[in-house]
Amino acid sequence: MAWHDFIIDNDNVIRGMLKTSHIIAVVGIKDETRPHEAAHSVPAYLYSRGYKIIPVNPNYKSVFGIPCLASLEEIHEPVDIVQVFRAPKNIMPHALEALKMKPQPRVFWMQTGIRHQEAAHKLASYGIQVVQDHCMYMDHLRLLRAAA
Repeated sequence: MAWHDFIIDNDNVIRGMLKTSHIIAVVGIKDETRPHEAAHSVPAYLYSRGYKIIPVNPNYKSVFGIPCLASLEEIHEPVDIVQVFRAPKNIMPHALEALKMKPQPRVFWMQTGIRHQEAAHKLASYGIQVVQDHCMYMDHLRLLRAAA
């Protein structure tokens, strides 16, 4: 497969990702003091749907009662999806961290409004599926809840 085959914008593939994924590392997650921000409400929804959330934000001690890690480098278990709530200018360092993870995540997901072509190309060239400018909450509702 060519690297561009790993840049995903296909409902069937995204549905499969959401169905088969169980562990999501959320970079840039916000805590309960910011309930209306997507960086809190989206992972809160996913947590309520049974996904294991690994909070990653050096500014918090815990989110949902789960210890918050400072970086992806602190994760010592397999992760299905790295979900990122950071400005595009901050994406590349997280992409490089994801490439160092053992094992590497299957998916690197940039939330709505977030795109970074260079990071996407790099991740895809290593076989990591990349989703850009998609809301995982909306995709889950649209693709899985509607089908239930």
